[in-house]
Amino acid sequence: MYGSFVPRTLIVGFSILSIVTLAAPLAAEKPGTAPPIDFEKSVRPLFVKYCQDCHGPDAREGGLRLTNRKNILLRNDSGEPAIIVGKSDQSVLIHRVSTQDEKEQMPPADFGERLTKQEIQILKQWIDQGATWPTESEAPKHWAYVPPVKSPVPTIRGSARINNPIDAYVIEKLNQQTPPLKQAAQASPARLLRRVSLDLIGLPPTPEEVIAFEKDPSPAAYEKYVDRLLKSPRYGEKWARQWLDLARYADSNGFQADQLREMWLYRDWVINSINQDLPFDQFTIQQIAGDLIPQAKLSQKIATGFHRCTTCNVEAGVDPEENRVNQIFDRVNTTGLVWLGTTFECAQCHNHKYDPFTQQDYYQIFAFFNNTPLEVEQVGKSVTFDVTGPKLALPLSKAEEKTKDELNSQRLALQKKLNAREKALAKSVPEWEQTTLALLENSEESSKVPVAIQKILRTEAEKRTSKQKKSLTQFQQKQDSAYADLQNELNQIRKELQAIEPDSTLVMVEMEKPRMNNIFKRGDFLSKGAEVAPNTPDALHPLQTKGTPGRLEFAKWLVAKENPLVARVTVNRWWSQFFGQGIVATQEDFGSQGDPPTHPELLDWLAVEFMERNWSMKQIHKLIVMSATYQQSAKVTPELLEADPYNKLYTRGPRLRLSAETIRDNALAISGLLSTKMGGPPIYPPQPKGFWRHVGRNAPKYLTSTSEDRYRRGVYVIWRRSAPYPSFTNFDAPDRGACVINRSRTNTPLQALTLLNDPAYVEIGIGLAKRLATKGLGTELSDRERMAYAFRLCVAREAKQMELDHLTKVFQQELKYFQEHPQAAQKLISADHRPEGVGASRMAAWLYVANILLNLDETITKG
Repeated sequence: MYGSFVPRTLIVGFSILSIVTLAAPLAAEKPGTAPPIDFEKSVRPLFVKYCQDCHGPDAREGGLRLTNRKNILLRNDSGEPAIIVGKSDQSVLIHRVSTQDEKEQMPPADFGERLTKQEIQILKQWIDQGATWPTESEAPKHWAYVPPVKSPVPTIRGSARINNPIDAYVIEKLNQQTPPLKQAAQASPARLLRRVSLDLIGLPPTPEEVIAFEKDPSPAAYEKYVDRLLKSPRYGEKWARQWLDLARYADSNGFQADQLREMWLYRDWVINSINQDLPFDQFTIQQIAGDLIPQAKLSQKIATGFHRCTTCNVEAGVDPEENRVNQIFDRVNTTGLVWLGTTFECAQCHNHKYDPFTQQDYYQIFAFFNNTPLEVEQVGKSVTFDVTGPKLALPLSKAEEKTKDELNSQRLALQKKLNAREKALAKSVPEWEQTTLALLENSEESSKVPVAIQKILRTEAEKRTSKQKKSLTQFQQKQDSAYADLQNELNQIRKELQAIEPDSTLVMVEMEKPRMNNIFKRGDFLSKGAEVAPNTPDALHPLQTKGTPGRLEFAKWLVAKENPLVARVTVNRWWSQFFGQGIVATQEDFGSQGDPPTHPELLDWLAVEFMERNWSMKQIHKLIVMSATYQQSAKVTPELLEADPYNKLYTRGPRLRLSAETIRDNALAISGLLSTKMGGPPIYPPQPKGFWRHVGRNAPKYLTSTSEDRYRRGVYVIWRRSAPYPSFTNFDAPDRGACVINRSRTNTPLQALTLLNDPAYVEIGIGLAKRLATKGLGTELSDRERMAYAFRLCVAREAKQMELDHLTKVFQQELKYFQEHPQAAQKLISADHRPEGVGASRMAAWLYVANILLNLDETITKG
């Protein structure tokens, strides 16, 4: 793994991996009495994931290759074999992963992680039991390529809380630990309600909802609340965000030019489909091949925008065919990641080194997407290009059609009047010329006539060119007030007609004549190799079809119940959204290089249950949030942190930083500013001035949204790839230049500064201050009671007395300051932000309290 090391020592690299969760119970049993170690499940993943980069098929550092039993038994550069079969206590491998000597330890100190005691015990038992290593022909299929089956739900004895089978599988794993671990207590009603509300709809519960649940925290009351969240239109807005990351959705083309484009109809389709709980198999088919469904509906064609969300290069000098091929590469790679959890891009230039996918497999899938027209073309004779790929225009509504007809009637009537006025002016040309020539004799009046027109007027009519005659006519019309008025009216009508042009969106369209398909040597589209036909990988279930299959057949193949990957990959991705990590941590890679599942039986149970429940997203989400595992307290003890540091065993509830969009939506809801208006073109919330000025070609103006559009949810915010909304970027939102499976989560000082100083959050802070200052205005409600209400708004739970004491002290200090410095208060809170009956000083003091609460870690964290 690291070449610079002591020559006499064996170089073997490992790192912490939760292999223990796949093995049998690991009590300190003597060799020969422990349950047999399954090499494929418990040992190979260690070698593949953490060793084979340096000790695999392509590297042999220290003279060691961990690719088969023969190699591990060979003497390496140190003169010793890595293991001595049956004698783990004499094996160098065990010494190296156990030692505390930084010069000898493996993995090296700068790798960052060490094997746990349980993982070392796995290796010891494997060696003592004979170090069995199946040959390639003997080895079973990689677990992810075997169709999932439901194993019997474990029977759990004792007092553990079991709400559904999820809990049984989780608790069984806890019982297998040494010593056995226990569930955490259930989360408090306030924390649980806030957690599930943020998870399902991305918004906090109201204080009234929390108080009602605290009075009746029964399972029935909780389930009723969950059902209401699942039916809310806010659910689709929240869960669309994750899918739009996968779809690399954006409102611009990307690359240096990064022009804006219309794609929002696809975004709205995703939101509506999730709200309707469109079965995931249909959700898939419509996005991959909605245009090819017989008698395809308009919505099914819009759904194909999934694969038109690719970046599109329209820079000068671009090769349109190269652009098209790159987009197809992206479609193949994205399909592999999103539905199959497979790194197909590794097979773009050669056979996949670790998974059973060949380069031929890659280009057979490529062939399904290769029947698309060019998507960029040159603009006239210029050096620039523009997107010309298939677009779908929506029909106008009845109201829009009526308005358009009325405007067209007005346009025709005005044009008729304008034509009549032109004829009248043409008849009066001789008289008008004489009058105008007379003006030229007056030095003061002559300045009103341009010199070029004066020259034409002094030229004999028979000698004037057609260009001069046209210029003279245009000047005469411009001077005529009646003609100018008619022309202005006509221009206004034309603008109004343009404003009701149908909305359009990019879609997939199949060419009538299929293209030829070849393997590209080393991935170069100019270097074509053997011809291939559309087909699916041999390693997975066969594609059953008559004739040459197309995108529709491929889409159906993806969601066939025989497919071992799609259901697993999908439920794993949802699980990660609730718990912060998937049952398979490497969500993008279910292959041999990826992490094995921590709870394989649970993953398979969820996958099969998903298919049996008609691919219902909402039903799986309800199963998860109704489990006792999900409802646990997130509180962690030092002992628990040592036993389960990353919560891979689910010994406690999830505690996670909210996503960028949810942080903003949460703050808007808390402040009372949130608009629930759905759909339509993207919105432009406040952002730093000039942010777009030096980005892209013909940079469009950033026109900040007004009225309620300013406060709509984050899913509707304009997404320009070269300049994403800054506050989202600060909270780890991607530019969506490519498919994003899992966002990173960071904690930086810049994020706190964003919450304090970003223009949008300043407005939100003022909104919350106004909400608090006017709460119970005119009643006997005290400021301390208002602060208690603010705490409920921000974090759901009841505030502690010490917290209220602190806030009260801050409020009184700031109030005194602003009363003594009224100009500072007036500068901070403009007159239009001061509600009636509340002075500037009180509003300014409340703003300080609001900023403190909005910036709490607890406010921007799900716990």
